[in-house]
Amino acid sequence: MTVKFQYNKTALQSLNKQLNMRLKALPVIKNKETALRVEVKRAKIKVKEFDEKLSQKIQAYTITPDIWTEFNTNLITIANVKTTTKKIAGVKTPILEAVIFDVENFSLFDNPKWFAQGISIVKELGETVLEREFFNRKMELLNYARRKTTQKVNLFEKVQIPGYEDAIRKIKRFLEDEENLSKSSQKIVRNRQQKQEVEP
Repeated sequence: MTVKFQYNKTALQSLNKQLNMRLKALPVIKNKETALRVEVKRAKIKVKEFDEKLSQKIQAYTITPDIWTEFNTNLITIANVKTTTKKIAGVKTPILEAVIFDVENFSLFDNPKWFAQGISIVKELGETVLEREFFNRKMELLNYARRKTTQKVNLFEKVQIPGYEDAIRKIKRFLEDEENLSKSSQKIVRNRQQKQEVEP
């Protein structure tokens, strides 16, 4: 990174301030990145668990697929999904609190006796699918934040901090050279004055 600066003490102070700010922020950002990485891994595991759970449930309920053709799918609908948000390492993630289903009234005498059980199976599957979607969304949000944080860590570590250090080094060298030249010129002037005083 090319840092724009002037060769003076004010610029040196400003660059030192910028550098120190980044050096102090870097460990915090690294900790955030680590926390996000852990949370992404947890969310991935949860999504995988829900995928397996869903797959097992669907397999268990498709043993007798013929009975599901009789099931009236209009009997049950999702009325509401209650959610909240939780901050994880500064990232707002959605949390599923409850799924509220609307169940139509139906006659137990006019329909197969397993309809009541069918409704509870559909509820269970619906909740599992929604929970999986929420964890998947959480994983996506956390992963996006982790990528952004990793970019920031890399920007600080590999670009900005070395850039500021290089600029500070150049200013210090320039100021030292300027000071040495100034001392040398003062010495030359003093020597000339002394020579002139000695000579009549």
